[in-house]
Amino acid sequence: MLVRLISGILLLVILAVVMVSGGWLLFGFTLLISLIGFQELIKATGVRTDPQKYSPVEMVGYIGIVAYYVLLFVRGMDAFSLFPIILTIMGMMLVYVLAFPKYDASRIMAAGFSFLYAPVFLSFIYLTRLLPHGIYLVWLIFCGSWASDTCAYVVGMLFGRHKLAPVLSPKKTIEGSVGGILGAALIGYLYAYILCRFGTTDVTDAILWAFPAISAIGALLSQIGDLAASGIKRNHNIKDYGKLIPGHGGIMDRFDSVIVTAPLIYYCSMLFLHL
Repeated sequence: MLVRLISGILLLVILAVVMVSGGWLLFGFTLLISLIGFQELIKATGVRTDPQKYSPVEMVGYIGIVAYYVLLFVRGMDAFSLFPIILTIMGMMLVYVLAFPKYDASRIMAAGFSFLYAPVFLSFIYLTRLLPHGIYLVWLIFCGSWASDTCAYVVGMLFGRHKLAPVLSPKKTIEGSVGGILGAALIGYLYAYILCRFGTTDVTDAILWAFPAISAIGALLSQIGDLAASGIKRNHNIKDYGKLIPGHGGIMDRFDSVIVTAPLIYYCSMLFLHL
């Protein structure tokens, strides 16, 4: 528990530095965790059969991730930024065709899923930071994921009676789930209130309703992401995706809920705040 606590604090400090700094630092951080998350999924889903060797399908994924991020850095999010995603999927299909029958279809589909699920979804952390007022909005990603997870745990421990997903995650309860969503909404409101009352002139009163709504929606989706990541581990009989973060596991273990929350926060912010 002590190791988990210390590594968790260090991770929060690193996040605070890169989120506030933005720019090259956040870009590099997001690219790094995307590459690691992709590798963890590739190993977990059995795309890489030999732990010591990179497969051609995996290499296509790494090249695609770097190309996609470089284009985001240069152009931001636009229609053209989808081009590396399409080329990467097509590249994996090309490997499948040229090496047939070395790879079965399930491994190619797992590789494509791993590319979209971790690197592309995680890129919305960087994209959210690029939005107007992004220095404030980006923290809603973690409010909707990690903060709601803590609230769900506390409420579940105190009041949990009805199982949410008894086969997949026996300890999670419906009461905890609701508590996580309401807790995220409350934290979102308090965050908005502090910004309006003591923060800067860059924000408006609209965030007093928008931040709680965005946080609550993010909390709902984060629970799905958390359970989905647990399901992948159960399907492939692994305890953790990696050992990078002591006491927490790998990038996928720590960012499983953030992955699905990030794109949602990005689009909800643009929709609710007319960015």
